[in-house]
Amino acid sequence: MMWGMVDSKLGQIVMLALLIMGVSFYAGTLFGASNAPLLDDLPETKTISNRSSNSNSNSSDGLIFFTNRISQSYRRSSPVIPATGMDICPLEFNEYIPCHDASFVKKLPELDFSKKEELERHCPPPEKRLFCLVPPPKDYKLPIRWPTSRDYVWKSNVNHTHLSEVKGGQNWVHAKDDLWWFPGGGTHFKNGASEYIQRLGNMATNETGDLRSAGVVQVLDVGCGVASFSAYLLPLDIQTMSFAPKDGHENQIQFALERGISAMIAALSTKQLPYPSSSFEMVHCSRCRVDWHENDGILLKEADRLLKAKGYFVYSAPPAYRKDKEYPVIWSKLMNLTSAMCWKLIAQKVQTAIWVKLGDQSCIQQNVEHELIQACDTEGDDPAPSWYTPLKNCVRLNGGRSDLHQLPTRAERLSVYSETLNRIGFTRDIFAADTMFWQRQVQDYWRLMNVSSSEIRNVMDMNSFCGGVSAALNAYPVWVMNIVPPTMKNTLPAIYNRGLMGAFHDWCEPFSTYPRTYDLLHANYVFSHYKDRGQGCLVEDIMLEMDRIVRPQGFMIIRDTESIIARIKELAPKYLWEVNSYQLENKEKKTEPMLICRKKFWAII
Repeated sequence: MMWGMVDSKLGQIVMLALLIMGVSFYAGTLFGASNAPLLDDLPETKTISNRSSNSNSNSSDGLIFFTNRISQSYRRSSPVIPATGMDICPLEFNEYIPCHDASFVKKLPELDFSKKEELERHCPPPEKRLFCLVPPPKDYKLPIRWPTSRDYVWKSNVNHTHLSEVKGGQNWVHAKDDLWWFPGGGTHFKNGASEYIQRLGNMATNETGDLRSAGVVQVLDVGCGVASFSAYLLPLDIQTMSFAPKDGHENQIQFALERGISAMIAALSTKQLPYPSSSFEMVHCSRCRVDWHENDGILLKEADRLLKAKGYFVYSAPPAYRKDKEYPVIWSKLMNLTSAMCWKLIAQKVQTAIWVKLGDQSCIQQNVEHELIQACDTEGDDPAPSWYTPLKNCVRLNGGRSDLHQLPTRAERLSVYSETLNRIGFTRDIFAADTMFWQRQVQDYWRLMNVSSSEIRNVMDMNSFCGGVSAALNAYPVWVMNIVPPTMKNTLPAIYNRGLMGAFHDWCEPFSTYPRTYDLLHANYVFSHYKDRGQGCLVEDIMLEMDRIVRPQGFMIIRDTESIIARIKELAPKYLWEVNSYQLENKEKKTEPMLICRKKFWAII
């Protein structure tokens, strides 16, 4: 049955429609004589028009009407899904990010605005979270596919003009008809990221090589903007974890993810970032709006925690080159702090300075004895995950040693067994078996989804264990956000040692990303892990968050116990998911149930 629905709040007839999209939004690029971007052969999208409430058999092809209500619904202590299906949030919530909701944050007492604490995660209690499906914005289109999406995205999918207005002169992003065009520029590389990246390589290698030959495999990009730096590192096979806060540079992370570039919302403020220690060969800051010199350099010490020994800290900002205003004072503080941490300034050119973290334990110990710096308490064999962990005003004495120039290639690192796994009880045999198992499973997944490799770009493994799924996907044109729940064994350091990326996250809370940012979610025994863990962790809650972050027509692969699979299969239609059931072999050579769900492409009209 097809019908209209009355929204009691707005008092008007609204419709919920499924737009059957059989076309693919992918095409090549053409450039006119003026070097302005054009897209060739992009098909026209179907227009959804308002329909009367008595529409039924007269509906046009491609539209199916549902009974779900439009309602600003909140979670109850015992969630109840109406017989009509999950409520749909009103259209104004199309960019709802529960743990970065300004309307909730501004009501919080005692936030330290001088430290930008308001930009960190602040999750409402379950009863104050919306319990409805987040709708796409007006005129939303299926995203343009990778690699074209690196340079073009649909304007209607991220309909914000602020960045193009204030950063257009730096070539962050330009408007062109129905598209956003990303020329590859940035605040300190308005002539393009490629030239800037080569310059950094020259500086790091004394003019003898590039960043890859300097030993850089994994980069943390602080305050990444629209992530063009990350996008142009990919030809060097350098992986980047890009992050920025949800601040005045509106929707910069949404732009990055819409482009198909790895990124997440995060802020350097009062808590550690959700990444393991000694994970990156480079921390990059290009006008990243972080006051590294303030508060005794506590944010710089967080960068030190994340850097591997011999890793690089790249700083492109006015204090590195300007001699006016307060910049010389800031530079002097930075030099004192970096010297105390035993970093060495190895290059200063144009608008950029590069330090290397020497990893000299005797130097650090000497500076501790001279009270120039404090040493952190020694971490055990299984360090606690960096999840809501307060920043520490100290440096680690056991920062580890490494020779970046002798590290294996990223492809070789995928099969490297990390001793961090041995320390938490995972043997080489378990690691090898896990790697082989997921190689086979990923092949089965692709066959069962029946999609081309270009249809999936942004992937999240919600319970990554050793990163086996991500390693198996290395041959595909995707990037993977590997999630390790902090309530499980800390395997994220081993994932980074494999040349992969990820973050700690507890699925009792929503993730720090915009709606509609992933093409594929993989949930391997996520639901059973959170069974009986209280409010916010129920099957309905995790399914709601999956629906929020997956794109229309995106996939969700779910493996779990038979009872949980049965429950999800029952609920899926109410979330407007298509669902197919399969039996696959598990690691013990026994069959187990699996669901491949697909989010329907629906819209409020």
